[in-house]
Amino acid sequence: MAKQQTLVVKLGTSVLTGGTRQLNKAHMVQLITQCAKQYEAGHRIIIVTSGAIAAGREYLNFPDLPATIASKQLLAAVGQSRLIQLWEQLFSIYNIHIGQMLLTRADLEDHERFLNAQDTLKALLDNRIVPVINENDAVVTAEIKVGDNDNLSALAAILAQADKLLLLTDQNGLYTADPRTDANAKLIEEVSVIDDTLRNIAGDSVTGLGTGGMSTKLQAADIACRAGIEVIIGSGSRPNIIEDVIENRPVGTRFLAQETPLENRKRWIFGAPPAGELGLDQGATEAILTKGSSLLPKGIIAISGDFSRGEVLKLCDPTGKCIARGVARYNSDALKIIAGKHSQQISELLGYEYGSVAVHRDDMIVN
Repeated sequence: MAKQQTLVVKLGTSVLTGGTRQLNKAHMVQLITQCAKQYEAGHRIIIVTSGAIAAGREYLNFPDLPATIASKQLLAAVGQSRLIQLWEQLFSIYNIHIGQMLLTRADLEDHERFLNAQDTLKALLDNRIVPVINENDAVVTAEIKVGDNDNLSALAAILAQADKLLLLTDQNGLYTADPRTDANAKLIEEVSVIDDTLRNIAGDSVTGLGTGGMSTKLQAADIACRAGIEVIIGSGSRPNIIEDVIENRPVGTRFLAQETPLENRKRWIFGAPPAGELGLDQGATEAILTKGSSLLPKGIIAISGDFSRGEVLKLCDPTGKCIARGVARYNSDALKIIAGKHSQQISELLGYEYGSVAVHRDDMIVN
């Protein structure tokens, strides 16, 4: 049996509708049955779902609306509630609870909101609740739109620090040419580098139901692989595809994760100007330098700067030498209250908590 994994499953509109104008509930049950089996085996499953606009059209009996952004947002506003109700009903067959997360690019680009979303996602998974994620199409604007759920699923996988991202589509994977028009097209089974040759091969969506084609799946694969997450593009109609992915069986097109994901993911920390500085005691200094530890509030003896949660800080030893940089889990006002205190006291002192650490090791680069 495979070790416990966190798997993000992205379901495109073409998969959810089977190429028709309405959601294919029978096929959704088949997919949820696969997810439930892996959930019961101890794996953590995250769903990134398309289909809100399609669900809205179906519920309103396919109205004739003007081709405007407002019309799409109307359909999304109506359809999103229908879609999440359907996911809830179908997962309840297996006594599995779900939690809805609606995200925009602004939630993922602002460090504090990114951390908040990450905390919510972690809380859902820790409590064995399946997150169901979609873009907040009813209110999103062009400036804060991720643009498609392929890229949203890659960002969700990074949020969850997932092991794998499965992009389900109406194709078996990425081919050397469009298999719908070229009988000689061959499936590309493994990709180690995404280059311009692959990007030229990728086609566009032809169903008219969704916003993503193979090109957006390549973009998503590139984002996730750079963060150390393996990506698989496969057919949503293939039996037991979710189990096959978990068990590392050959499926569709597999994109290999980069070998040094953590440093690649944290590289931006070097480029961000420090918003403040934390002075550490000798114990915290040694724990960071020799044990690979996170920074606990107990080890903080000095705080300088006015900074927000999610901003980059310099971490300095008792002599004032900068030993590391990291992302603040609490703002400066909160840290002044909990500095030198045990982590168990955070909730009592602040009335809330964002976890037991001031700077997590995963959000830290040692000099």
